[in-house]
Amino acid sequence: MNTLVDSAPGAAAAGALSLHLLQPSDYTRWDAFVQLTPDATFFHKAGWQTIIERVYGHKTWFYFVEQDGRIVGILPLAQVKSRLFGHSLGSLPFCVLGGVVASVDAARPLLDAAADKLARELNVGHLEYRNLVAAHEGDPAWHQKELYVTFRKEISGDDEENMNAIPRKQRAMVRKGIKLGLTAEIDQTIERFFICYATSVHRLGTPVFPKSYFKVIKEVFGDDCEIRVIVKDHALIAAVMSFYWRDEVLPYYGGGMPAARDVAGNDFMYWNLMQAAALRGARIFDFGRSKLGTGAFDFKKNWGFSPTPLAYEYKLIASTELPDNNPLNPKYQLFIKMWKKMPIGLANFLGPYIVRSLG
Repeated sequence: MNTLVDSAPGAAAAGALSLHLLQPSDYTRWDAFVQLTPDATFFHKAGWQTIIERVYGHKTWFYFVEQDGRIVGILPLAQVKSRLFGHSLGSLPFCVLGGVVASVDAARPLLDAAADKLARELNVGHLEYRNLVAAHEGDPAWHQKELYVTFRKEISGDDEENMNAIPRKQRAMVRKGIKLGLTAEIDQTIERFFICYATSVHRLGTPVFPKSYFKVIKEVFGDDCEIRVIVKDHALIAAVMSFYWRDEVLPYYGGGMPAARDVAGNDFMYWNLMQAAALRGARIFDFGRSKLGTGAFDFKKNWGFSPTPLAYEYKLIASTELPDNNPLNPKYQLFIKMWKKMPIGLANFLGPYIVRSLG
């Protein structure tokens, strides 16, 4: 599937740029570029191609620009096609970030043009880039939507300093979990994590990702993906799947059992992760994306983290309006109420068929 798709004029000449599609043999080079390029993120890693294709069966196009035998720009893309939720091409579904990353400015328009051409060939409703910072500010062909923010904060190598940086009320919840004897365990399998995660999203009325999704994530990213489980007297309380990236830790998926609320399980879990990450050398705690007006947004603010808007950009291709596939959309409220009442076994069976189309 992935072959050379285009070349700049005179591609054989020194310094010319050429456009390619990622092959498995290029994964190491791609990831080396991601690791060394400041604007790249964990969600630009080549492993996401494996995850999206293997778990969901979506088609992907991971473009890269080469100059003098070196990768100088990348753009991972995946197609999501659904009768319920529309047809899109994005960078990158199932990830909070994406978009073009380039070490040479001339690579950017080449990648943008490839994405636009592909989007039109596929006749998608829209093309989406999930940027941290807007890449097409002022361009009338691109639109932005205020929906998501991210929470990032520097942490210290000193536990006391990190504890004192937590606002007083939230700090009291952390201390409650400590006093009640909560402890953390690291799992190499996703079984206990999935129980916590599935229980939590069912309580919120949100469809669950398939268990295979988390298994493949752990398999692909290995030690860069950590599964931390919180227990009390051997009873399961909460769990979180986190990514380690450069000097950052990113708690990405998590959940708690009903007992977690009574014992401050989630509060303790994130503090315990912060402690472990700081000891491992992490100096940025990335609390991840949240939607404006949600409980997750409030929870993170209560930790003393300041929200930063995410610059998600959309180019309309076949659609005439921006997508609105999120739980805050009023048309999904009845569905959410019904989902909460559904037996969890049935919800866990049906959920994967829905989320594969949401991205």
